[in-house]
Amino acid sequence: MCPQVPSDFEEMDLSRVRTNSIRERGSVVTIRDFGDPASIAGAASPAGAAPLSDEAARGIETLARSIRESAAAGDREIVWMMGAHVVKCGLSRYVIDLLRRGCVTAVAMNGAAAIHDFEIAAFGETSEDVARNLDRGVFGFARETAEGCFEAVRRGREEGRGLGESLGRALDGGPAPHAAYSILAAASRLGVPVTVHVAIGTDIIHQHPSFDGAAWGELSARDFRIFAARVERLGRAGGVAVNAGSAVICPEVFLKAFSVARNLGAPFDRLVTANLDMIQHYRPRTNVLARPSGFGGLSVAITGRHEAVIPLLHSLVVS
Repeated sequence: MCPQVPSDFEEMDLSRVRTNSIRERGSVVTIRDFGDPASIAGAASPAGAAPLSDEAARGIETLARSIRESAAAGDREIVWMMGAHVVKCGLSRYVIDLLRRGCVTAVAMNGAAAIHDFEIAAFGETSEDVARNLDRGVFGFARETAEGCFEAVRRGREEGRGLGESLGRALDGGPAPHAAYSILAAASRLGVPVTVHVAIGTDIIHQHPSFDGAAWGELSARDFRIFAARVERLGRAGGVAVNAGSAVICPEVFLKAFSVARNLGAPFDRLVTANLDMIQHYRPRTNVLARPSGFGGLSVAITGRHEAVIPLLHSLVVS
């Protein structure tokens, strides 16, 4: 361990901050808002949402066919990368059902997605009113969220596990009454790798006084290596990589894992990549679509609301 050398600059003393209960903070998303792929109604598109364009509809059909073919082949990877809004829009059970059916073989998410997933599983609610709680001086200080995540990481570090595996095992085997709604818990139960890629300072738990940056960095670094191994398989055997709603973190992580796999000789000539989002941001468009497709694969950009795109994609994959 490196010796603790004082910085030349003043640091915030986080022991001064006041935490509160998740029940006191209030949440704007609960399990009542979650769609159910087993229901005919599923997750309805939001009122007034624009219908999908013909191009988006064709893209979903192409992506669904590629996922079905990869799942049927048995030796291909189907990687699902995601941002927090997949959870916040109540779509987790569509991803869980794809995991259960073998139509997703690895999940990668940013830190925010993992925290929202953890809160849903443990408390049945997530996503606070940011403006209101900033005004009250309590945004991001839910005590139970931090304590639950920190204990999962502490235990996972002792056992030599990655970050996603540590959080998933804590939910799957612990007191999480709503684990059926959790992608992390489902992946743990099914033996599917789920990796969590954090950027220190971007997530609410980083502002808590007992946050251990060394532990979270260590486990997230292990997750990068786990994810890179899956991407190398993707490059050699072929398959599908989907990015759903991550504008920065997952596209950047994917590019670096792609670079590692190329360094080791993976050709990536049978890869299908897709970006699902309301708008096509620069990094997903470049790192997930343009650069990988330059090696001979196919890329699909699907623009639309998650609430419309993901249930439709699910229905086409499983039909």
